[in-house]
Amino acid sequence: MTEPNEKEVLFSLTAKDFRIDTFRGSGKGGQKRNKTSSGVRITHLESGAVGLSDETRSQHKNKEIAFMKLVESAKFKTWHELECAKHLGDLQQIDDRVEQQMRPWNIYEEVYKNGEWKSYDKDFETSD
Repeated sequence: MTEPNEKEVLFSLTAKDFRIDTFRGSGKGGQKRNKTSSGVRITHLESGAVGLSDETRSQHKNKEIAFMKLVESAKFKTWHELECAKHLGDLQQIDDRVEQQMRPWNIYEEVYKNGEWKSYDKDFETSD
């Protein structure tokens, strides 16, 4: 049994989960900046989240910055939450709850017609 302060590893990410591209930086820096590939773009393959940095002349520093931008992005955070739910077994509960809420009596439909929003019903298409 784990202590309350201990964390359990649900899954891990490795270098194989990311694509790292380098490119020549832009902006100030002179000839050295134009000759070296110090810019870094990191893409998380499964979620499609991207982190990009060409802020410094150091490729290693830009790699750190790009990675931090990637993990702080909304796209990666959403993927991470879903992946955690999947590993914890909560994903099925979430799907069941969504399915329960999507019953016809819980859905209200409106249609924009003739400059105003009107409640949609089966007779709406034939009326007017």
